[in-house]
Amino acid sequence: MSEQQHRTEHNWKASGFETRAIHAGYEPDPMTGAVIPPIYATSTYKQDGVGGLRGGYEYSRSGNPTRTALEGALAALEEGERGFAFASGLAAEDTVIRSVCRPGGHVVIPDDAYGGTYRLFDKVAKVWGVEHSPAAVSDVDAVRAAIRPGQTSVVWVETPTNPLLNIGEIEALAGDAHEAGALLVVDNTFASPYLQQPLTLGADIVVHSTTKYVGGHSDVVGGAVVVRDLELADAITFHQNALGAVPGPFDAFLTHRGLKTLGVRMDRHCDNAERVVEFLTGHPAVSQVIYPGLQEHPGHAVAARQMKRFGGMVSFRVTGGEAHALAVCENAEVFTLGESLGGVESLIEHPGRMTHASVAGTDLEVPADLIRLSVGIESADDLIADLDRALG
Repeated sequence: MSEQQHRTEHNWKASGFETRAIHAGYEPDPMTGAVIPPIYATSTYKQDGVGGLRGGYEYSRSGNPTRTALEGALAALEEGERGFAFASGLAAEDTVIRSVCRPGGHVVIPDDAYGGTYRLFDKVAKVWGVEHSPAAVSDVDAVRAAIRPGQTSVVWVETPTNPLLNIGEIEALAGDAHEAGALLVVDNTFASPYLQQPLTLGADIVVHSTTKYVGGHSDVVGGAVVVRDLELADAITFHQNALGAVPGPFDAFLTHRGLKTLGVRMDRHCDNAERVVEFLTGHPAVSQVIYPGLQEHPGHAVAARQMKRFGGMVSFRVTGGEAHALAVCENAEVFTLGESLGGVESLIEHPGRMTHASVAGTDLEVPADLIRLSVGIESADDLIADLDRALG
């Protein structure tokens, strides 16, 4: 961590979320007064004599001032000690796996994990000698039973999960993981740092696809890791540099720009999602609405305790089966048919054929009649009218 990054993080720790989102990680440039971090489009840095580094920078794979500003802001918002930016969410996950897992080890993963995460464990880490077992993150007893004391190095949790929006009780899961000598990793992509801070609830590592809510504008791909423990931070630092899957300065700039408006965007995402859920709940073509904000959601009470609000992601099942679900996805107009999530625009997708196709035929397969919405920040009335047309 550079001296500048440490100083700004310390100064903003006691401030509110929105203030930290705008100011933490960077102070106006002392030479020009620039209030936004410049894009340092450089690969290398002049040294003042051999080993005389200015601010600790020598090569932009190891560190770049634009990336440093983003990493400081990420750490501040997740209330961690160190933040790390990556070229994608999966690059962040892969770096964590290589930092804390070893051949012969074992990981517990969600039984409805994001398809890319499952693929990473099943097709990459497994070949490397790391076994995995799926368990329902909403069932603390099931996760505990899947842990192999002495072999399990990581309990990997999404909450809410993708795409079934199950809720894991972070504090309880952290206790079980630590009792067995394992780390708790929480994928906080769906909630974002604005709605949930897993490190404050006992998690050891938080990962994000910053492509989603953190960036927020569907114009950049990135990932992040935030940790509390400085020894663990050293391991991530080494592997971030050794593996090299870091974002360029333009990507870091775009992600940091998006992060500054995260709070206000998330409030609108949540407002609109609640309106959409209300509409879907009463629609005759909808057999089930899945949203943690609903009283009947099995994880509602836990989500209410550990989340500020319930998020902008909504899943639902239709009465007409897979064909009907595909037709709804294709007929929507304001909702754009596409993968990803968390942008200002609303997206609709069929998980079974799109984001979760990689888990087809496994225990993690999702229902064929399931539709996933990423509710954007457009006019809620337009979103509801669009869904009404598509469902018809």
